[in-house]
Amino acid sequence: MPHELGRVQLVGAGPGAADLLTVRALRAIEGAQALLYDALVSPDVLALAPAACLKIQTGKRAGRTSMPQATINRLMLRLARRGLRVVRLKGGDPSVFGRVGEEAAFLHAHGVATEVVPGVTAASAAAAQFGFPLTHRGEARRLLVATATVGEGALAGGGWAAGADPETTLALYMGRDQLAAVAERLIAEGRSPQTPALAVENAGRPDARAIPATLASLAADVAAAAPDGPVVVIVGEVVAQARRLLMPIICTNRTAVGKAQA
Repeated sequence: MPHELGRVQLVGAGPGAADLLTVRALRAIEGAQALLYDALVSPDVLALAPAACLKIQTGKRAGRTSMPQATINRLMLRLARRGLRVVRLKGGDPSVFGRVGEEAAFLHAHGVATEVVPGVTAASAAAAQFGFPLTHRGEARRLLVATATVGEGALAGGGWAAGADPETTLALYMGRDQLAAVAERLIAEGRSPQTPALAVENAGRPDARAIPATLASLAADVAAAAPDGPVVVIVGEVVAQARRLLMPIICTNRTAVGKAQA
């Protein structure tokens, strides 16, 4: 059985803004003696840890060099066995593509107790920030949270039919570099090419940016915007509510571009 000496908290840091942390996550960070954090955790959140806390950046950002998962596991174990209060801090919610199951299983197998502290995931932050629901009566009766890629960035081979239902809101993580293939698969499964879509860069942060599109234009519109930060893509009829709010901005930008080209 896991013992209390060497407990590790697997904590969701949310989408970046410190005021979106849960109270439990805040208390965990403030009490940490060792903090292993992902690259997407914001400086404002890291600043909440004690000055004497050992802080170790583990990377974990798509397409960029990061510490191997096996190394992170061994490091958590070593620090926990030293009797430190260890916090493994992850962007978003640790249970949403955060490998929390792998890390908890490893620690339990070595006699170390864990606690998972949930966080606000990017899709929820994007919906709140840009004024649309993820589910909506008469439009979206289910939410599908999915990743576009598996393994070394290859497109996921199956499951696309579930995202083709017109009453499904699809929240797509880690898909920025596969959007053309994603749209092709969804359209082939029957989703309308004119389905509203919204790519949100840095969801939940002050510098968040929304890139409105349709499913058919999604890849081209995102490529033209050239986002550098993490992107979550929302596909579904509910996105039209955000696009109505964004339309004045879009029209203004297009007018400015037209004048510049005239």
